Amino acid sequence: MECSQEWFEMADLRRRSLLTKVWVPLAAAQELHREGEHYHVGFKEEYFGCETVAVSLESKAEALQLDWSYLNDNGQEPRCTDGDYTPADVQDGWGDEPIGTRLVLRQAMTPPEIDEWHLHQDLVIALGLKREGDVWVCPREAYFEVASLKRRANGEPTLLVIHAEHLRDYLRARGMGLLSSTYSSRESVTPDANYLDWPSDYVVEETTEQKWTGDIRTIHESGSPFGQDIAVMHVGRTDIDKGEDVPNFGLPRDGQVAVSSGMMKAGSGRLVMLVRGELWRTEWLDPAALSARVRRDATPGTAFFITDTGGTQETKSTLTGESRWLWFRPNIINELASRRGATYGWDTRETGWISVIPGRKLRFGLNSVGLVNVYAKDIAHLPDWQQKVWAGYSNSPDGGVSNEFLAAQMEARPANTEAPEERLSNSLANLRKVTEQSLGFSIIRTHTDYDAILSKTHRFRATDYTSLLALAKDVARLTADSLDVGAIQKLLPPIQKGEKPPGSLKSLEKLLATKLDPTDARNLLTPLVGTYELRLGDAHLASSKIQDAWALVGIDNKLPFVWQGEQLLAACASSIEQITDAFSTLFNVTTNNKEL
Repeated sequence: MECSQEWFEMADLRRRSLLTKVWVPLAAAQELHREGEHYHVGFKEEYFGCETVAVSLESKAEALQLDWSYLNDNGQEPRCTDGDYTPADVQDGWGDEPIGTRLVLRQAMTPPEIDEWHLHQDLVIALGLKREGDVWVCPREAYFEVASLKRRANGEPTLLVIHAEHLRDYLRARGMGLLSSTYSSRESVTPDANYLDWPSDYVVEETTEQKWTGDIRTIHESGSPFGQDIAVMHVGRTDIDKGEDVPNFGLPRDGQVAVSSGMMKAGSGRLVMLVRGELWRTEWLDPAALSARVRRDATPGTAFFITDTGGTQETKSTLTGESRWLWFRPNIINELASRRGATYGWDTRETGWISVIPGRKLRFGLNSVGLVNVYAKDIAHLPDWQQKVWAGYSNSPDGGVSNEFLAAQMEARPANTEAPEERLSNSLANLRKVTEQSLGFSIIRTHTDYDAILSKTHRFRATDYTSLLALAKDVARLTADSLDVGAIQKLLPPIQKGEKPPGSLKSLEKLLATKLDPTDARNLLTPLVGTYELRLGDAHLASSKIQDAWALVGIDNKLPFVWQGEQLLAACASSIEQITDAFSTLFNVTTNNKEL
């Protein structure tokens, strides 16, 4: 870190405003940088401190009279005066009358315990936050990080910041602004200060909002000032009786106190220069114009959605009229499903739901050209932050509204179909159950990644050619790669010398062929074989081989990619269902492919 005149003068800090920060410090006692031994050449230190108070808008002028020295020294403990109790979060003004609320409560602990900082519970509850370690997240906003606490290596809290948008929403609901008082210092010890061209050893620049000082001092490397003597005074009692078992001293009388004084020279070691720049700032952060989160204020629409083939764009303010639908690119489901806490599921082959906020499901349909349909009013009633996400995937109307979605919402006649995602999950569970009953073991092994792979095996993974192959790879991991080959082969005739052991799908085919016609056994596994061949198709198979593999699965490459993904899942689910039925029939096990 270079110690230049510009560094001490803090131009970078002096031009920054609290009003432009995305993350607002609510409290800080932060050693930003430290190197070298204190008071010795090479020592450098930078420090930042912050104190804040939420103050009613009517008290803004009075609050701005409070400076760093007052807020930093005022303490944060409950106070009892003449029988009156003042809570720890209450901030007094100069006249000892309450002027505001501390949003961070600093709790001083007795060593060896370390101090603790608490984010005010009213703010936490109002914004719907959950503390996870030293981070406060908002579950109803997909676990967005709203506030965080940083600590020193020894665990002491050093900085607590909050997202400005959430803070200002809370302040608006309470009719408050935020008073922020900060102190910054930069200090260094050098052999000389010739690189500084300040007019004197102490310079001051001051405005209504900030005060900066530059200070040059000559000191001994021990830390004592140069050229100053130190006065020393000793005061002690003379009436001490060391033979008393229980000493009891009253006020001293004449002759019972001895006083001596003298002077001593200060300092030792070579003379060096201590240079310090200090900056005090007092700022005011106004609340937001509206409080959408805490006070539930109605806000104007800021997310725009395409509503017709002419490219007309509308906001939530006009989407709540007639019954209309919107069109979105299918990637939107991946975007939302990837967020923490999000869940989704299927109602029919073309319709499903997604939930980003716990307990609130948004229904959607998938139309013939692979676009996602959502009822316009449902989009208009989403929180603004969700609307902005959806707006990023808005698409011109194309392909109409999903037939099943329209039938469910307008005719109140849900389709009697099943999504292949649900079929695949159920059929795999069913196959495990049936083979456990019929063979004594499950031919499908459930490994540590199994559930995670299954949860992301859905048609919306297939938005282009590469991702369609990736979906095929995951289906192969759930099927061919999860077969218990060793257990299956124990039920087959011994492998002849020199014969190559069959792979997982071939072993299953041979096992089925012990009870079925070999051709029928092969046909049952055909979609799974095609899917397995595609698992590395983008790297190892020629285009003709890939087309052969798609044909084995039964995919129409002219369809939109999401519908090709649907066909892939449906074909594999159907294959698993038929294999399950074969085991059930051959070994006389009762089953229901939809649910066991």
